[in-house]
Amino acid sequence: MKYYHEKKLKNLSFDTAIEKTIATLKAEGFGIISEIDITSIMKQKLNIDFHNYKILGACSPDFAYKALQAEDKIGTLLPCNVIVQEKESGMVEVAAIDPMASMQSVINMKILNVAEDVSHKLEKAINSL
Repeated sequence: MKYYHEKKLKNLSFDTAIEKTIATLKAEGFGIISEIDITSIMKQKLNIDFHNYKILGACSPDFAYKALQAEDKIGTLLPCNVIVQEKESGMVEVAAIDPMASMQSVINMKILNVAEDVSHKLEKAINSL
């Protein structure tokens, strides 16, 4: 089972891809509660030049609440990470975790139902880019 949904975007700048990804996630009910700039961290901590790579922590408060009500430790798997990376100029890849894959170890039908709903929303967002 693939653990992510992905789409490659051509002829798009990295910054524009970030903006479009955030807007698309918002349209599906997700907010961005964290951003991790991997490129900057690699340079600061290891003095390594790394390609443009950002992790967006996407969260739907409604789904997060349902999941936390069903399983109080599920916060260890939240938020849903979405990556935006540019390995070559003009080619940006966006990928989001598939919650169905990451939640397989949780034996709780309520969680699996929430994960399925979230997975569909994330896949829809990624595919609409």
